[in-house]
Amino acid sequence: MNTILHEFSLPSGQAIQLVHGDLTQERVDAIVNAANAHLQHGGGVAGAILRQGGGVIQTESDAWVRQHGPVSHAEPAYTSAGLLPCRYVIHAVGPVWGEGQEDNKLSAAVLGALRLADQLKLASIAFPAISTGIYGFPERRAAAIATRECTAHEGSLTEVLLVAFDPATAAVLTEALSAP
Repeated sequence: MNTILHEFSLPSGQAIQLVHGDLTQERVDAIVNAANAHLQHGGGVAGAILRQGGGVIQTESDAWVRQHGPVSHAEPAYTSAGLLPCRYVIHAVGPVWGEGQEDNKLSAAVLGALRLADQLKLASIAFPAISTGIYGFPERRAAAIATRECTAHEGSLTEVLLVAFDPATAAVLTEALSAP
């Protein structure tokens, strides 16, 4: 079971929640996948989403890439959620640490997911810690960028969840959300 660790209300009326648990179990309109540009969902968050949501997510991802080409940082793709308890999976491509312009690319990935949620007229979305796993983005830096973008965004969303799989990530996100 996922646990809400902190909840912040923004002047815009949005609620930002820090959640410790499993992203694939969140009952929101969409969860965000930390994807690669070709939407091959092998390991990490993407692998967990595919295992829990079923093969339809990979099938739809393959079709998306065939039709639109590789996914950019600023313009994520989306698919159905298969067997997951949400409606959509938004596939945001985060940067690989060391490739250059990492902060800008992560910011673009988070904003792209938020904008796509607005286009889809969603009320709730849940994010993982994009690019902090195998892509090597430093957690504190990524948390500062993600929380800044999520708290500054105004749109259709009334609820934004930042989901930490482990206690260390939860602590880093708590620190970022508590910073002035």
